[in-house]
Amino acid sequence: MSPIRLVATTAFGIESVAAQEIKDLGFAGIVTENSRVVFEGDHGAIARSNLNLRTPDRIYILMGSFKALTFEELFQGVFRSEWEKFIDSKGKFPVDAKSVKSRLFSLSDIQAISKKAMVKRLGAHYKTEWFEESGADYRVVVSILKDQVSVLLDTSGEALHKRGYRARGYAAPLKETLAAALVKISRWKPSIQLVDPLCGTGTILIEAAMLGRNIAPGLNRSFASEKWPLFPARIYPEERKKAFAAINHEVVLNLEGYDQDLRAIRIAKENAEEAGVAGDIHFQVRRLEDFSTSKSYGYLITNPPYGERLGEKASVEGLYRTMGEVFRPLTTWSKYILTAMETFEAHYGQRATKNRKLYNGRIKAYFYQYYGEKPRRGV
Repeated sequence: MSPIRLVATTAFGIESVAAQEIKDLGFAGIVTENSRVVFEGDHGAIARSNLNLRTPDRIYILMGSFKALTFEELFQGVFRSEWEKFIDSKGKFPVDAKSVKSRLFSLSDIQAISKKAMVKRLGAHYKTEWFEESGADYRVVVSILKDQVSVLLDTSGEALHKRGYRARGYAAPLKETLAAALVKISRWKPSIQLVDPLCGTGTILIEAAMLGRNIAPGLNRSFASEKWPLFPARIYPEERKKAFAAINHEVVLNLEGYDQDLRAIRIAKENAEEAGVAGDIHFQVRRLEDFSTSKSYGYLITNPPYGERLGEKASVEGLYRTMGEVFRPLTTWSKYILTAMETFEAHYGQRATKNRKLYNGRIKAYFYQYYGEKPRRGV
């Protein structure tokens, strides 16, 4: 069987992080593009990717890729895709459309033409002209960028940032996938003390703990593709078994999270419990001004408020000044701070060693990185 072409979509700015994850899982044919990584694998790769990748948003099967300047070319391109390999006769296959800088721009027409092509192909295979669409979900995305069409079949279902541990009803400013990316960009190791002094509901620290223990982020949830009748039933159980066996129960982690919001700390503890890492993280109510540490070396990774709402700017600028006063004396610590404020360094009082542009949802943000002095050997 020829390899299945897969696409891992990501937030802008973390494509290289996702590509490295994919490489570390042993996949081939990796091509990094804007907001996505293309790679190759088999049915097992679909399950392994959904279960183990920490930074992508979704895993798609790339059903087709072609240029289309007319609706006839679109129809023929979608028709050529081998839908019968994945979609059964009772499957639901809604079509979503996206179009940027392309001659075909009517989303409703793109959806209708693509659906018609799928029905014709599947109808010929299953010898029917009508589909009841009462079975498993097969979400199709037809994305056109500069007249180049990508036809995608969603294997994930719910977005991959929905790990299953976050408390419902409490909006968090940071998706789990981006939090994991921040930890990976910092090159934090489980042996290093890690603190988030503005931890909110604890997402960064929980993702770090799961990374440190090698807990697959998808273990507590299900995926659309594991419910597909044509998907080999043995694969997801086999991959889950491997993921459980790979968890490191021996590593000792030193993670601390502080916030002045008592409710946030309570939810952080609940989230950590749900994620199976409650014993690895010490959460405590504490003001930023009161932060101190006796450790000679460590990492600070945090996502403070951005001050985007009316009237918040002055307050947030004051918070950044306080961060500078509290953090700057820790010269042997490395600090990593995500914020959308372009003038952050001026308020913090120090130029960053490195600055990386990322997107937190639709918000353009900057990951300011301050590298600490390297520890002496034996310390």
